[in-house]
Amino acid sequence: MVSNKKELYLNCLDAVNQKIERYQKEMDLIKESMEANDIKTDYDEDNKGELLSDFEKYAGRLSDAREMKEELSRIDTEHYSEVINFGSVVETSGNYYFVSVPIGEISMEDGSSVYAISTKAPIYKEMEGKKEGDTFSFNDEEVKITAVG
Repeated sequence: MVSNKKELYLNCLDAVNQKIERYQKEMDLIKESMEANDIKTDYDEDNKGELLSDFEKYAGRLSDAREMKEELSRIDTEHYSEVINFGSVVETSGNYYFVSVPIGEISMEDGSSVYAISTKAPIYKEMEGKKEGDTFSFNDEEVKITAVG
């Protein structure tokens, strides 16, 4: 799994790009609706306020997704470290993790799943700085690190 770091990175980048595209489309639709409402003489003020609120919500999500993309761009897919830090791929006794951005479960070509987590994730705080063979406790379970890359 650790050898698939490039594929993992590209899958994360693809997921973030899809989020950016989806939020941009939502904002474009809301903008069109707001412009259509301005043309009507009897438009509903509440509806316009709701549209503006939705627009702001998607603008925030779009900003977050762009920040995730920027964060991902800092990862060197050719760099491997023995110690868990930002950019590491971690194999544990139960799961695989990619310390990158908080996307969640990523499906790999071989059918396996990897959890893309940020450095703010509680599980990262437990595994940070550890190496292959080390253990840590998370959710009252002892977790063994079986590989780091």
